[in-house]
Amino acid sequence: MRSLLLIICVLVSLSSAFSFTIPPVKRASTTLKETKEQKDWVNDLIWTPSWKSGARDKEFCEITNYNEDLSKVIRRKTRTVQCGPINFGSEHRIVRQTMATTNTADVDATVDQVMRCADKGFDLVRVTVQGRREASACAQIREKLFKKGYDIPLCADMHFNPVVASLVADAVEKIRINPGNFADGRKDFDDHIYETEEDFKQERQYLAEAFIPLVEKCKKLNRAMRIGTNHGSMSSRVLSFYGDTPRGMVESAIEFADICRSQDYHNFVFSMKASNPLVMVQGYRLIAAEQYRLGWDYPLHLGVTEAGDGEDGRMKSAIGIGTLLSDGIGDTVRVSLTEDPEFEYEPCNRLAEIAESRLFVSPTAAAKQSAVETYEDTRDIQSFAKRQGDLPTQIDSDQIDARGFLHRDGSVIAVVTPEMLKQENVQYLYQELGCKLAVGMPFKDIATVDSLLMRTLPPSDAVAERTHLRRLIEVSTGVIVPAGELEKDPMENTVALMTLPEAIEKGGKLPTGAIRLAIELNGKETTEQLKALETLNPVMLLNNPSTDVSYLHASRRLFELLKEIDSKLPVIHHFESTSITDKNELALQIGMRCGSLLTDGLGDGVCVELTSDHRFSVDQLRQMSFGLLQGCRMRSTKTEFVSCPSCGRTLFDLQETTARIQEATGHLPGVTVAVMGCIVNGPGEMADADFGYVGTLPGKVDLYLGKEVVRKSIPNEEAVDGLVELIKEHGMWVDKEDEAEPEAQEAMSIAN
Repeated sequence: MRSLLLIICVLVSLSSAFSFTIPPVKRASTTLKETKEQKDWVNDLIWTPSWKSGARDKEFCEITNYNEDLSKVIRRKTRTVQCGPINFGSEHRIVRQTMATTNTADVDATVDQVMRCADKGFDLVRVTVQGRREASACAQIREKLFKKGYDIPLCADMHFNPVVASLVADAVEKIRINPGNFADGRKDFDDHIYETEEDFKQERQYLAEAFIPLVEKCKKLNRAMRIGTNHGSMSSRVLSFYGDTPRGMVESAIEFADICRSQDYHNFVFSMKASNPLVMVQGYRLIAAEQYRLGWDYPLHLGVTEAGDGEDGRMKSAIGIGTLLSDGIGDTVRVSLTEDPEFEYEPCNRLAEIAESRLFVSPTAAAKQSAVETYEDTRDIQSFAKRQGDLPTQIDSDQIDARGFLHRDGSVIAVVTPEMLKQENVQYLYQELGCKLAVGMPFKDIATVDSLLMRTLPPSDAVAERTHLRRLIEVSTGVIVPAGELEKDPMENTVALMTLPEAIEKGGKLPTGAIRLAIELNGKETTEQLKALETLNPVMLLNNPSTDVSYLHASRRLFELLKEIDSKLPVIHHFESTSITDKNELALQIGMRCGSLLTDGLGDGVCVELTSDHRFSVDQLRQMSFGLLQGCRMRSTKTEFVSCPSCGRTLFDLQETTARIQEATGHLPGVTVAVMGCIVNGPGEMADADFGYVGTLPGKVDLYLGKEVVRKSIPNEEAVDGLVELIKEHGMWVDKEDEAEPEAQEAMSIAN
């Protein structure tokens, strides 16, 4: 095998040395009438019946399930796909993978990085292959890795070049193709409109001619393939016919899978990546559901593309990947961060570990899932609709404005202790809650918490602490306190917290001073108890399932019962932990647990309560909570960055450039900026961004407004300033506020 690879390497090098070129495959014009032979050739392939015409529903059935069991976490049954020494599929562990950021033509640098990734624990590494030079380098990389004792499989990332894809299949174990640009990356909507099934089907001959040689090569050599649709790079043909939708992503992949299946080639997996976790989740659920009704069992590779870096990148990945893993969907995972690939391992591995620990085969997980009362799951996976909880309303007897206790786009509730309200701490607390300060008085800002949860109150004789708390209430901050505490030592204008049985027993009667009721749920309430909620009229529900029931399934049951009684009571997801001490772990856990509900539009906010010895600051938990809401496309409190993770195609220092752009534009809530290292996903990802910064030539950048390039070939050193000017020109710029006084910036960790 190694000798064969050396021969291939030499032949590829010789072809490059003599500038040997293969003429491109000529496109069959769709404006000319096809011959009968051409039509027969295409029709001989086995095409899945049309979804759009309804033929698929008639021949098979309507879409029903997207996973094995809605009440239990059971891995979706998938076939084994071989990829060198590893296997994908439900009979095997979840595969952890990453992507090299080196220039693939730099063989030694790539070999070194792949070895570091293998040493970290990754099972597979993807590398960029733009052309013949990189294909030749792959053969050398593979051989050098073998000589150093590394058999970790390599995946070639292919775009735009079918001929080179077939060439590099000789050297690597897996090929990733993108249906959006493998044979056709056009985005010229004006010239190509596909309105009918016949118009759409005419292109299939061209796709098949370009794709079948690679399929035959992979089948012959037993290479694996990923049919990897990307929301940001769908072809104009698919966009014209299906729109910029998850359905378009799925149909694009099915079309390429039909070609594979027609050649009796089945060693492939699917992926449905998007930078928007909601789009990504819907795309994967749809491809899983389609496979169930078609009788297919191909594995799924999970990933949120262009997730970004740091806490936000981990949170966004946990929301998308975690939601799917929580339902038993996914056979291989990549967490795409704008960081060196080695740093992707910890979040990638942890998400897989968490998912594996929640499978029904685990006795502990099985007991928790079985403890949830039976319910009917009526969620519609083919569309997204947020359940909108009712906001607090003002009543005549209110002495303060209670309408700000919750926020229409998603609420954040912070846990506060009496110690934080002491005179020496309170100014720091106000800032950590996200308040603006004017002569020491707090006011709400765009990212201020909406309400506070206090397990205990300062005693009534602690005049200063109560005054500080009163100032927060006066600017429409809710203060939620257990009813028992208020009965012992009342405080005016508070929200009394009760369990549902307690509230039923008291008939919803509030303690002295309280003006609203909040009810805490533990996931064990009976249907009859939950039906009593409407008569109790709470201002909010705190959803905090007990540790001996499944959080996901108990929560889904709650929302189904609320739907059954036509209740629009707002639900806050209460995340509680006694053991988490690491911020990255916290981001993954919150994203996976709460995000798996918010991606279905189920929930109106979050409250994070930690009781571990490690003390997170109120500010850390506030920012993480807002990060969760923004990642779930609910409440925008800062600039949203769609940032690619870098690869061998990247035309500038992505990490350094992203940091500069974040520093210059990170204070613009409601604005989305895409930072793309190259053109592959650039224009497409502009669909989810207001402005784009895309590498096009070495040292040059194009700036986008939406999907349209408005400034070309700007030198790197001038491009960030150019981006700022573009934002200003379109009225979406605000100047940064003056920095706070130095003493107010001192780091202070306030205990939870």
